[in-house]
Amino acid sequence: MNIEDQAMKLAVVTPRYGREVAGGAETAARLLATRLATRPGFAVSALTTCALDATTWDDQYPSGTTELDGVQVHRFPVKGRRAADFDASTDLVVRRGRRVTEAQQREWINKQGPVAPGLIDAIAQCDADAIAFHPFLYHPTVAGLPRVADRAVLHPAAHDEPILKLPLYRSVFGAAAGLAYWSDPERRLVEGRFAVASKPAVVVGLGVDVGEGRTTAARNAIGLDDRPYLICLGRVDDGKGARLLAECFARYKSRRPGPLQLVFAGPVINEPPVHPDIVTAGAVDEAVKWGLLRGAYALVSASAFESFSIVLMEAWSVGTPALVNSRCEVTRDHALRSGGGLAFGNYAELEVEIDRLAGSATLRAALGRAGKAYVDRHYTWSDVIDRYSDFVRRVGTRR
Repeated sequence: MNIEDQAMKLAVVTPRYGREVAGGAETAARLLATRLATRPGFAVSALTTCALDATTWDDQYPSGTTELDGVQVHRFPVKGRRAADFDASTDLVVRRGRRVTEAQQREWINKQGPVAPGLIDAIAQCDADAIAFHPFLYHPTVAGLPRVADRAVLHPAAHDEPILKLPLYRSVFGAAAGLAYWSDPERRLVEGRFAVASKPAVVVGLGVDVGEGRTTAARNAIGLDDRPYLICLGRVDDGKGARLLAECFARYKSRRPGPLQLVFAGPVINEPPVHPDIVTAGAVDEAVKWGLLRGAYALVSASAFESFSIVLMEAWSVGTPALVNSRCEVTRDHALRSGGGLAFGNYAELEVEIDRLAGSATLRAALGRAGKAYVDRHYTWSDVIDRYSDFVRRVGTRR
């Protein structure tokens, strides 16, 4: 019998899988799978679609099986893409709340996409000891998880949004054999909304891979001058608070003329308002990302909806302080527990906190040290994978 026959087999199900994928839940799934695949006694595979873009679900990867960083990746073509009337359908199901029928909810799930019948069949036929679904929202989880419920680990990546209240998701969460959360606030949210508190669960978090990157080279790469800057890293998306942040920063500069700039670095979904002190760099490579993080006065996390926030940990890992949206319980909790960040809930608070950061190198350094200590204490990859491997074995062997 070879080592793979003896190994604990974990299959990861996610709508998209690849280094090019810009999405927090999908990135978290890939990072966790890649690290677990290096552990002796584990064989890790991924079941996913051929899609790269979550706004269209167009097939961009070839179907079939490839290997990526030690993980066997099985891709299936998408038959049901994002419907043209999806946004209108979302408004409808949210407005109807508990009065929405199951048929209407199923129709909404299908319109959201990606619907990949071959993927659902592969999930049902998979021989893995445990099957991990990321995130709760999409068709592969809704249709696939109940088919393998007795060995299903659900990574919800949930935050407090109206869609989480759809009655359909009660059966999805209730069917899972175990739940893996990214943060304590996410666990409290889910256990407060669904009858899952008695199920096996773990708060696993994520580790950080600190990358190489020099600030001077990063500035040159995006045409940034030598003035100080704040950075907002990740998808430039109105739903992530990008427009609100840009508008608030423009107001700040009208009240506080000076050299400070705001840099958006990440794939642009919604172009922010044009302003002479706002730089929209678009997607950047890893070296530029890490160079920009190292040189920033602070990372600004404007999103009100996060289940972990990888970029927050990346900033802290290189000693860069953070400024977070206090309406996001997860990032606010990280900032409070670490002492590595400040929080704002409205424009007046944002102005005060930017003034504090811009006016004191001592404060920036102290916040950055506290954030780095927090990451080192809780989110090293060895600790994360110890927690996760133990949990996966527990769910797999219970079956």
